[in-house]
Amino acid sequence: MFDLYENAIVSKRNVLNELRSNNMTVQELRFFSIYLSKINPWDISTRAVQFPLSDFQKIMGFGKLNISQLKASTNSLLSKIVNIPTERGGYNAFQLFKRCRVDQNDNGEWYIEIDAHDDALPLMFDFKNRYFKYELWNALRLKSANQVRMYEILKQYETIGKRELTVPELRGLLGIAKNEYSGRTGWSDFKKKVLDSCQQALRDTTDICYTYVRGKVGKGGKWLSIIFYIKNNDEYIDQLTLDEFIDMQPQLEPIDMTSNYEFEGHISASDQQTETDYGSDLANLLGSAALDNEFSPKQVRVLQDLTLKAVPSRDHIKMCNYLLKMVHKMDVYAPKKEKRFTYLCRMIETDIEE
Repeated sequence: MFDLYENAIVSKRNVLNELRSNNMTVQELRFFSIYLSKINPWDISTRAVQFPLSDFQKIMGFGKLNISQLKASTNSLLSKIVNIPTERGGYNAFQLFKRCRVDQNDNGEWYIEIDAHDDALPLMFDFKNRYFKYELWNALRLKSANQVRMYEILKQYETIGKRELTVPELRGLLGIAKNEYSGRTGWSDFKKKVLDSCQQALRDTTDICYTYVRGKVGKGGKWLSIIFYIKNNDEYIDQLTLDEFIDMQPQLEPIDMTSNYEFEGHISASDQQTETDYGSDLANLLGSAALDNEFSPKQVRVLQDLTLKAVPSRDHIKMCNYLLKMVHKMDVYAPKKEKRFTYLCRMIETDIEE
């Protein structure tokens, strides 16, 4: 069980992009909120947060947890970068977290511990009046990164009741890439899948709700800015504790750290042979960590080639996270088992085209 502060308060700086690294998945955003709820922002000695590995498995939505998937997930968390603008127009960049430990305690129970980077500590501790607060339950039921970010963007302005943002500003705060929601149907898709979807999610699961109208208008009636009207959501009272959230998750397969044991031998993920050989180190990582060994080697190699096109940086961790995100998105639509491979390929192809 989690040892939480009584009200599970998440404290965050008003300058969201100081604490928001790019390309965070909804699981990573949720994990970050949980991390902030477990530290005491007035006591820097609480910077290292530890909890059971089985709870981490549920928070991150892993049906089965193996070494490759665990390393890909923790490495992704450690790679998150914070960019702080300077007074003269430059910026300082540093990692959000500096160290992650996965080990056994004296009772033989596996745990994960994560510690903030030294340079990030001023953003989390002793930040005095430059923060806003919300209770953790507001972030637990939200199902997408856009929804979590939209909640935090608007929660800061609940007292004022109004916030106007240009469309580029909002896209930047939400972490939406330039090629997302572009083309002829770009605005209608953005309105439906972001503005309206977040509006419904916040009304259904959080302590605030909002309406929005067009602000500044450009040529042809183009939306240049959006005015949000924010108010307290008095109708929503079904608050959820973190322990209740953990208990609500589907029963997962037990973690067997001995079947693919890497810690004593210090074997790298690239050297470790997976249960199925998909033909390359990258394919083995994607097939095991992102695809949970669901598809055949031939199908995994097809998905690997598509992912290489979708993530041109060829960063293996980013590719793994991207493919895992697409699998989670596919799971929402729940295609039949025999159609999952085709469905997933089409989703990635559409993403590439857009």
